[in-house]
Amino acid sequence: MNRLPESLRGLRRDALFLVLLAVSIVFAIALPSRLRDWPSLVDWPTIAALTGLLLLTKAVEASGALHVAGHWLIERTATRRVAALALVAATALLSMLLTNDVSLFVMVPLTLSMCRIARMPATRLVIFEALAVNAGSMLTPIGNPQNLFIWQQWGNSFGGFIVQMLPLVAVALVLLLAVTAIAFPAQRLEVHDQTGEPVDRGMLLVAAVLYVPFIVLADFHLAAWALLGVLLIFLVYRPRIVAAIDWGLLLTFVLMFIDLKLLADLPPVRGFIGGLGLDHASHLYATGALVSQVMSNVPATILLSEYSQDWRTLAWGVNAGGFGVVLGSLANLIALRLLGDRKAWLGFHAWSIPFFIVVGLVGWALL
Repeated sequence: MNRLPESLRGLRRDALFLVLLAVSIVFAIALPSRLRDWPSLVDWPTIAALTGLLLLTKAVEASGALHVAGHWLIERTATRRVAALALVAATALLSMLLTNDVSLFVMVPLTLSMCRIARMPATRLVIFEALAVNAGSMLTPIGNPQNLFIWQQWGNSFGGFIVQMLPLVAVALVLLLAVTAIAFPAQRLEVHDQTGEPVDRGMLLVAAVLYVPFIVLADFHLAAWALLGVLLIFLVYRPRIVAAIDWGLLLTFVLMFIDLKLLADLPPVRGFIGGLGLDHASHLYATGALVSQVMSNVPATILLSEYSQDWRTLAWGVNAGGFGVVLGSLANLIALRLLGDRKAWLGFHAWSIPFFIVVGLVGWALL
């Protein structure tokens, strides 16, 4: 057992994983005929893309480059408030262009390195970055998986999609930046260590060279082949990077896909949703936001698309549903797992649930 990666050993204390495992066991007992369908319920391209991103970002982190970048940021940032505003804004902007999960893989390790250097608490900052990717990614068709699905499903133009999402995004971002300014003190930042650590330029170069081709191949639905190439290269060049990634997160995602899709397929669930009057925009919006709290906004989008053709309202609802509980968006789970602080879950909900309520009500009013 001691030969297992630390992330897998830690699953014994991971509450979310244990809940998902228990639910899957219940489904296996209650619906044994569906066991053969389980592999097809997992979105394997998403798992492949996630695995590759974990490998590449772990390589960048292990190279020491983020430590140097953290020093650079601190030397140009006066206070914690300014640093928080800059990082939150950059995370939101990045999520519009590179998707929410990629943004977190870039920004969270950088943030953790910066916080170590300045002896600045990282938990709240990473929580706000999770809020930032949910707020920023809702703007564009490529910002998150649910938008990509809606964009492809209804054949909207790229620009037209942005125009329709802009009012809700503007409200969410203004609110987020205002709350960020309040939540972080104007306390001066100071460097508390030296930049003497050498950067592993070879590892950094390999990760940088592989990053863009990996993203391009994943965008062309070739994530499995892209992962195979990246995996083989690191197994030969730096096998310790392969062992060091968060395999527990990947297993948690696999169980989440299985459990949530089985739940969505239950006749009582489908019957209940079918009776909610989703032909009314306000009903569809509220249902999208609330169902996302139970099964995450990507499965919620796929499920609700069978009951309504009002793509704009559906997009507003499921994107607002990314806030709230941690299951609202897979990006929330990624952020908290990258943070690695189990106590952060309570703090996350202390900020995210009020944010969900406010954004949800404003969105309702804007409809």
